[in-house]
Amino acid sequence: MNIIQSEIINKKASIAIIISRFNQFINNHLLSGALDTLIRIGQIKEDRIFQIYVPGIYEIPIVANYIAKNKKYQAIIAIGTVIKGKTDHFKYISSNTYQNLSKISIKYSIPITLGILTTNNLKESIERSGLKMGNKGSEAALAALEMINIMEKIKK
Repeated sequence: MNIIQSEIINKKASIAIIISRFNQFINNHLLSGALDTLIRIGQIKEDRIFQIYVPGIYEIPIVANYIAKNKKYQAIIAIGTVIKGKTDHFKYISSNTYQNLSKISIKYSIPITLGILTTNNLKESIERSGLKMGNKGSEAALAALEMINIMEKIKK
């Protein structure tokens, strides 16, 4: 039986992180978690991590598409926060973003991991960005590291 599993260290990987400025207070914590994981655990040098800021999560897919098409990076981490308001607007924005990122990932065979929170309120967002419930930015970085290594093993 052949099994492909992977570690999370990859010193040569190049990763793009796309960060929404909307809800920046929360996103800064998610980004901090992602960077700490990439540098400390993945052992990636800071100059191999490219950060791009966009207005909101809805703008993440167009930048991800451009990055994926140019094949300069081995993975993309999307970071943002959508907090439910009094309308269903958050549902349409997050659903559209997730679907488009999935399509881009498959089309260009590039791992795109999600450090995007969709929460009911600010308290949940704070908890998921580094307090009680871990840091979803860090989790997205771990997934990106593992997926880069898995894709490299499959290519061999």
